[in-house]
Amino acid sequence: MGKIPKRVMVVSFDAVGRSDLAFLKTLPNFKHFFEGAAFCPHVNSVYPSLTYPAHTSIVTGKMPKNHGVVNNTKLQPKRERPGWIYQRKYIRGTTLYDEAKKKGMRTAALLWPVVGKSRIRYAVPEIMVTRKWQNQILANAANGPIRYQLEINKKFGHLRDGIRQPALDDFIQASALHTIRKYRPELFFLHLTDVDTNRHIYGVHHEKVTVALMRHDTRLGEIMTVLSETGDMEETCVVILGDHYQKDVKRIAYLNYVLKEAGLIGTRDGRITDWQAIAKSCDGSCYIYLKEGARAEKALQAKVRKLMDDLAGRADYGIAQIFTGEEAAMLGADPACFLMAEARDGWVFLDDWEQESKDVRDEKVHATRGTHGYLPRGEEYQTFFAAKGCGIKPGVVEREIALWDEGVTLAALMGLDLGDADGRVIEEILE
Repeated sequence: MGKIPKRVMVVSFDAVGRSDLAFLKTLPNFKHFFEGAAFCPHVNSVYPSLTYPAHTSIVTGKMPKNHGVVNNTKLQPKRERPGWIYQRKYIRGTTLYDEAKKKGMRTAALLWPVVGKSRIRYAVPEIMVTRKWQNQILANAANGPIRYQLEINKKFGHLRDGIRQPALDDFIQASALHTIRKYRPELFFLHLTDVDTNRHIYGVHHEKVTVALMRHDTRLGEIMTVLSETGDMEETCVVILGDHYQKDVKRIAYLNYVLKEAGLIGTRDGRITDWQAIAKSCDGSCYIYLKEGARAEKALQAKVRKLMDDLAGRADYGIAQIFTGEEAAMLGADPACFLMAEARDGWVFLDDWEQESKDVRDEKVHATRGTHGYLPRGEEYQTFFAAKGCGIKPGVVEREIALWDEGVTLAALMGLDLGDADGRVIEEILE
């Protein structure tokens, strides 16, 4: 085993992908980072390629079906807005930060998904409030270390504007720099979402995305500067990565409309009251679940399968492919689903049931021009992984890797054990 770094900094740039690399290499801080780094430009995300399953795979070395975080949000058909899966208890098995803590390492995580009520010492969990009575700051405080969060909100709270960007990343960045300077965590997970937000709002290649990428370059430079000022860089490893990419969308498919019209969903006053089959969106893909107790009914299975096959057979509709539950599980998705629908390029799934499909320009509540969640295939949809510093051997890895490979590789780098993981260590980047 090579030298184990005393400090590891992991920075996730949400929705930054392989397709952005040519531009990133023209920016001063990304360019300087890539020089002399171990660099993997062919990284496949998870399926479904969503933020919470992706980041959980990075810290567990497991596929979503095995770590348990198979979507961003819970299956709660009777709620107007389902809750997000943001607490550590939803992860099966151990994580990098759990194992680091066992070794006495100081851990930190800012806006990293699914760390609510974990034992991370310095944390601001990523939490999306979905109830009218919830307050964003209070929800964060209830799910992370209170004193630490009070401290950084007092210092930097004036920078934030809810979850709007770039204010959110400005707040998180200021908090990260302060945390490095004052607390010197030995394992630090930082999640920045500026690009992801702008791609959702404006589309994948909009000029506002370009500006957001430039802001990320500045943030990377600031992080590297503060790390060099506060610690021995000879014993520090810095990792930068993406979790998924995005695709432009023009049309929305509502599978629950079809299930409702077939008598499989009951509604009243704008709410679902009962269901036998339900569609649960993953944006670029969509789970189809059968209600517990009805899963073994062959007639129901046949009816739902025919409905989905008929939709998939239409050239004017947004389904590219239908997977069985077994096929979805082989791809890493939830084995409890009955079927899984993959969207055509240019289409996104949403959970409403008012109509069969809609132009994205006509959607007001869940408006989006770019999204993810699709099957991770093709270079244009890949993301990247780069590491630099202690324990890392520079060079380019041209073979394809997956997010769960990153998890076990980080564990190997740090001398940690993730147990029964799915990943394969990227041996060629380790000294």
